[in-house]
Amino acid sequence: MPLPFLALALFLQAPQTPQRTIAIDDAFAAEAHLKVGDGVAISAQAGPSAAAESVIVGAIVRKGADPSQVARGDFVVRMHLDQLQRISGYGDRVDRFAIATNPSADVERALERINHVAFGFKAYRSRDIAVETSRTFQVVSRFHRAIGVITIVASSIFLLCIMVLKVEERRRDIAALRLMGISRSSVVWSIIIEAAVVAVLGSVLGVVLGWIVSFFVNWHYQAVYRTPLYFSIVTPPIVLLAVSLSLVLGVGAGILASMRLVRTPPLALFGR
Repeated sequence: MPLPFLALALFLQAPQTPQRTIAIDDAFAAEAHLKVGDGVAISAQAGPSAAAESVIVGAIVRKGADPSQVARGDFVVRMHLDQLQRISGYGDRVDRFAIATNPSADVERALERINHVAFGFKAYRSRDIAVETSRTFQVVSRFHRAIGVITIVASSIFLLCIMVLKVEERRRDIAALRLMGISRSSVVWSIIIEAAVVAVLGSVLGVVLGWIVSFFVNWHYQAVYRTPLYFSIVTPPIVLLAVSLSLVLGVGAGILASMRLVRTPPLALFGR
């Protein structure tokens, strides 16, 4: 072929349109065994007869820790806006969209202006939507709080009984200390310090056990729901509350148990 005709053929050749890409979440990639670069066909309808568009998996994103999406088990596919319009057949319509604001923006004024633009839609804060979609988790949180209160009351009663029984076993020791001239306050303080040390050691052991249990709970349910959401956490405020509460209950139980014995005459403690 002569050189001018070859150049003309190359010039008139239509450029190839690059294939569109999509992004999928890691749960979808693991379920469908997809990786970056794989080709897939997407369509608004299921079935072999549906018109599908061939695309390439361009990215795999990690699903966010959204409590409202945990139990739904939805897979997330992100695509270009014009591509989504063409596949869904929605045209210029949308169900919802998000607007990002600056930290210094007057959000209330922005909501008021947006809601007065047209009739048929309403703007909400993202915080309000999160609260509405997390009603189930709020009920579960209140239920756990009620269980926690009942557990604390029951454990305090159990701790008091243990301390009373423990002090009762030392009746002769306390009577001997009293007969040796040890004052009542010294006996009371020794029992209180012992109860406080036991309470702190028990709370530390409980925190370690809680951290281990929390680790296994997160490991199991994150694998089940395929989410980075933490289902159980042990935070410094929780540790501080646990240690403080244990110390207060231990000291209170020690005071009540010791005051009962120091008021009894030493010879009566010996059974005479």
